[in-house]
Amino acid sequence: MTSTSEIAWRPPKEYVEKASITRFMRKHGIKTYDELIKRSTDDIEWFWDAALKDIGIEWYKPYDKVLDLTKGIQWASWFVGGKINIVHNCLDKHMKTDVRNKTALIWEAEDGEVKKLTYADLNAQVNRLANAMKDMGVRKGSTVGLYMPMIPEVVIAMLASLKIGAICIPVFSGFGAAALASRLNDAGAKVLFTADGSTRRGKQIRIKSEADLAVANAPTIERMVVCRRTGENVSMVADRDVYWDEFVKSKSVECETEQLNSEDYSLLIYTSGTTGKPKGSVHTHAGALAQIAKELAYNFDVRQDEVFFWLTDIGWMMGPWMIIGVYNIGGTVLIFEGAPDHPKPDRLWELIEKHKIATLGISPTAIRLLKRYGDEWVAKHDLTSLRLLGSTGEPWDPDSWMWFFEKVGGRRIPIINISGGTEIVGCFLAPLPICDLKPCTLRGPGLGMAIDTFDDDGKPVRGRMGHLVALKPAPSMTKGFWKDPDRYIETYWSRWPNVWYHGDWALIDGDGFWFLGGRSDDTIKVSGRRTGPGEIESIMMKHPACAEVAAIGVPHEIKGEGIVCFVVLRPGFKASDELRTELKEQVVKELGKTLRPEEVWFVADLPKTRTAKIVRRVVRAMYLGKELGDTSSIENPDAIAGVKRAQ
Repeated sequence: MTSTSEIAWRPPKEYVEKASITRFMRKHGIKTYDELIKRSTDDIEWFWDAALKDIGIEWYKPYDKVLDLTKGIQWASWFVGGKINIVHNCLDKHMKTDVRNKTALIWEAEDGEVKKLTYADLNAQVNRLANAMKDMGVRKGSTVGLYMPMIPEVVIAMLASLKIGAICIPVFSGFGAAALASRLNDAGAKVLFTADGSTRRGKQIRIKSEADLAVANAPTIERMVVCRRTGENVSMVADRDVYWDEFVKSKSVECETEQLNSEDYSLLIYTSGTTGKPKGSVHTHAGALAQIAKELAYNFDVRQDEVFFWLTDIGWMMGPWMIIGVYNIGGTVLIFEGAPDHPKPDRLWELIEKHKIATLGISPTAIRLLKRYGDEWVAKHDLTSLRLLGSTGEPWDPDSWMWFFEKVGGRRIPIINISGGTEIVGCFLAPLPICDLKPCTLRGPGLGMAIDTFDDDGKPVRGRMGHLVALKPAPSMTKGFWKDPDRYIETYWSRWPNVWYHGDWALIDGDGFWFLGGRSDDTIKVSGRRTGPGEIESIMMKHPACAEVAAIGVPHEIKGEGIVCFVVLRPGFKASDELRTELKEQVVKELGKTLRPEEVWFVADLPKTRTAKIVRRVVRAMYLGKELGDTSSIENPDAIAGVKRAQ
């Protein structure tokens, strides 16, 4: 993650010629990447208008004005006067074309069971569910919870909610009852879609029982609709609970899509809530669609004849993002209900070969997990269907990035490494497939995203880490936090006047390539010198013994903070004092003695979410003997105790 990195990917001419963004550039007389970024960020109103026309977004009523800042930059209004619906652009418009007969959705279960739905099939099922929801009183503005595994019904429920103007609340299916109840209560949800259970790593996951506990503390829920996923016997509360098939029975497959104002709400996506009350990010039909459609069309160059797969859950922003963006274009989405390394380490690579996946999206931590098993598991499979790789969620280390690029992508395709967040249901930083790429880079600002890096005094900084900020609004920026506008202002707009403070570290090197340094609230300050966990972890990961690393900052009586690292070893390496010393000295060699780790502990595993993100907050709390907070999103809770035992 340095300015001296060599270019790893240079797009061949054929790649550039076929890219959707090349078509856009030629249409507007734009010759270079730098010119494209400058024009799209200098004149954001021109860009968003031009992009939505190029992508083919359809409106019931065209907007009168792209952007209105009458209420201030914090409360920008977009596409004023327009009428639209996400579902019209994802389904309705395709019913008039041959897309209606192509595969919209592929679902694969952990045991290999597969189901496929065409666009026409999906549209009919969405309409049946939408009619059932309307019959029970769900209307425009009603809030609807989704607490389901990655099965076809979760896609149907999300689209049906949006179709009738309800606000969809996707919740991670691994959350416990308390986390679910807090979101349902905050949103005042009227209906909850769930399932009897799921399967994960060969074990039955009881989802309905957790939903029951949550709804006992969520009095606004009038109806719980239960999908029969595992066939397990579950308790059903009379007059409240109903099975999905009974709920939609005899409902019409025709349903008119609600014509909504551009600024009408579509998605209410909550942050993890690991520190304090969860924050509900509010997104609109026009704003979310604009951002998502732009990124899938241009950054990921989605095509109608290809399969797109991101390893995600519906409760992570990437779930709705994938569904909405791919369906706007008319491509095929694959969803997977399982773990990427179960029952064997090549489960993910098998999935790609079997379904001829063109785009694979994944987190860096998941790649580090799969890399531990060795190259031979990847080499067993034909991955030549892949045309793009994607990643998000956290910073990369160069070794893992190169492994992904070389072993999975064969050095022939780019890694579209993106970063943004739930609050913008999209990206501040995102490469285009026509760009040269250095290892770990995010290349530059997303199209139409006017961003910069500031030092502590609010001045632009280059060549070293700075605070990632946005200087202009974007259509998908959250419309405040649900029922908490003051917290929204405090979180994003209070540090510098009229500047969005995102809370990430970012670096722009001498060649203009952007890199991510992690969350600024994870910053470790040792003797006045700041670093992020990602910087320490990347250096340690260069050692052949390291499979995964989590670095945390802990109180130090002299330095203010000291660095403590937890390391998962690769097969064939054993924990020893000599290895501890080697790893510490590796950091010293690159960063100096000041940032030498105080301690290095060896563990069998690190606590992760289902999307394979390391939860450093929990590692730090366990190490310091503090309250762990909400751990319901952690898939491997045994790893938490392992952190304690290692000390």
